[in-house]
Amino acid sequence: MKRRAAAAATKGPAAAKGAAPPLQDGLVIASHGRHCVVETPGGERVICHPRGKKSQVVAGDRVRWQPSQDEGTIEQVAPRRNLLYRQDALRTKSFAANLDQVLILLGAEPVFSEHQLARALIACEAAGIAPLIALNKADLAAPFARAWQRLAPYRAMGCTVLALAAAPRPPANDPANDPAAAAPGAALAEADEAARAAARALTPEALRPWLAGRATLVLGPSGAGKSTLINRLIPQARAATGEISQALGSGRHTTTATTWYWLDDARSGALIDSPGFQEFGLHHIDPMQLAACMPDLRPHVAGCRFYNCTHLHEPGCGVRAAVQADGETTDATVSAPAQPGQAAAPAISASRYRIYGELFAELRQAAQGR
Repeated sequence: MKRRAAAAATKGPAAAKGAAPPLQDGLVIASHGRHCVVETPGGERVICHPRGKKSQVVAGDRVRWQPSQDEGTIEQVAPRRNLLYRQDALRTKSFAANLDQVLILLGAEPVFSEHQLARALIACEAAGIAPLIALNKADLAAPFARAWQRLAPYRAMGCTVLALAAAPRPPANDPANDPAAAAPGAALAEADEAARAAARALTPEALRPWLAGRATLVLGPSGAGKSTLINRLIPQARAATGEISQALGSGRHTTTATTWYWLDDARSGALIDSPGFQEFGLHHIDPMQLAACMPDLRPHVAGCRFYNCTHLHEPGCGVRAAVQADGETTDATVSAPAQPGQAAAPAISASRYRIYGELFAELRQAAQGR
């Protein structure tokens, strides 16, 4: 960014004397507090603020802004294709818009939270955004085998799960490379499947075809290797982050802003880096629609006796009938077809059903509080 205004912005073209300068198109590439960085079609970056105290823009917004002496003012936000939210104990806040896919990066170590993964997938489903799960650290065979098996329900319900090796592999004789060191009691077939997936693990460069031409939000828990992946794909990202942080006045806390980076000079594909793996905001979802946002539960809803079934306690519930016992493998049982002539729907894992119950209670409480 050129250092023009106090926050390192480029000014718009000079307006005719006595007349407001014309509105210009732009893309929000980062925001922090009441300020954001807007990129023009020509690649210049300008510090802007939304007009009005209640107006809010997020990374990915297409806007029309008006230049002023020192910075710009966002006058219009184009209709959004989609919008994602985060929430904490006090509020729900939007943070990214107009996405093509979400790359959820998990690590074989440390152990990832399935609850957080489920929240992210539900948020994607509700917003109509394609999710892509990548399990990193394929070089750690035993932890990778355990994590790969935990993701079996997600592969069974149609999620794309990729094996990733964002860092160089350790020597072949490293004890961590022994698939037999997988979790005690793990089936040999499961260990073999994980070993085959690890052998096909993608490098960051090999991941590019999955990202080309798309706006991809990348998120993951601490220690999953997100920074390593982004820096391998976009070497200039670290310097750009520091510059944007300085421009927005966010100091050293560079990870507090969701930030847009172009993957190529043609600016056809982008990575949107979002800090951490915080709780996705789901309170805009009706609790009675939650099952429809979970692809493994959704096919079984048609088998419920009651149209307003919560899938928690009602008799004749198609969802409850499809839940596996704890410890069953994902493909151990298959439910009856939801409709005549349709293929049988895979059973629902016990862990996924528990997550459904927890989230249903949360959303119902939120709905009652509105």
